[in-house]
Amino acid sequence: MSSLDRPVKQQVGPVHISPTSYAEASDYCGRWIEAARQGRRVNRARYVCVTSAHGVVESSSNLQVRADINGADMATPDGMPIVWALRSFGHQEQNRVYGPDLTLELCRRAELAGHKLYFYGASQDTLDKLQANLKAKFPQLQIVGAYSPPFRKLTPEEDREVIRMIRDAGSELVFVGLSTPKQERWMAEHREVFPGMVMIGVGAAFDFHAGKLRQAPGWMQRNGLEWFFRLCMEPRRLWQRYVLVTPRFLPLWWMQKLGFTRFQDAPTP
Repeated sequence: MSSLDRPVKQQVGPVHISPTSYAEASDYCGRWIEAARQGRRVNRARYVCVTSAHGVVESSSNLQVRADINGADMATPDGMPIVWALRSFGHQEQNRVYGPDLTLELCRRAELAGHKLYFYGASQDTLDKLQANLKAKFPQLQIVGAYSPPFRKLTPEEDREVIRMIRDAGSELVFVGLSTPKQERWMAEHREVFPGMVMIGVGAAFDFHAGKLRQAPGWMQRNGLEWFFRLCMEPRRLWQRYVLVTPRFLPLWWMQKLGFTRFQDAPTP
């Protein structure tokens, strides 16, 4: 693939992260959708991961998570630790490309371009409020469907029905809100059955834009303290992630930076 087909990537620990921006990430998604609209032969879906330190650490011990993130056409730096790591590897102008904000930028562009959106994940109440809030913000947005999966693995029959619904709706951009690593696994598993579509795993963005969760203040986000805010908001659900998992990112980063650990180079797109 050429650099025009997807962004280049930088190794951060065991995964490949795209040093990108909101504008560039949205441009690529729009370009992929337009290519399918123009009838170019497309054999699979594109998918985008918004990758935090949590995803990197999970990838260090789980080869399936690593393969799912590395198989993405783009993996944006969702957290400030990833941004700081990218800067340390030479991408000095790198800024965060945060899932909830990227969601809004993609919706803004989708309204202008007429892209058809589908939402997969979260509870039905969250999906209802999410769609209402997005339509209030973007009145011409074309939302063609939404599905709240059960909190268990779908049966083969249920999965086939979900695939049918998403296809029959004419979906072009599918937002997936299942959290890491479930959303990455779902997108990787379904890339072959949604040719021409673009899927993006946006984590808690559904809950934020539905008004179910509060976002951390801007100053906390910019200084890498969003984890502390979210831990305070949802301690029972998130304590293991932020106390036991995410702190392991720092030694992974610095072992790579200092040359003590070598990972396979990111492939050239």
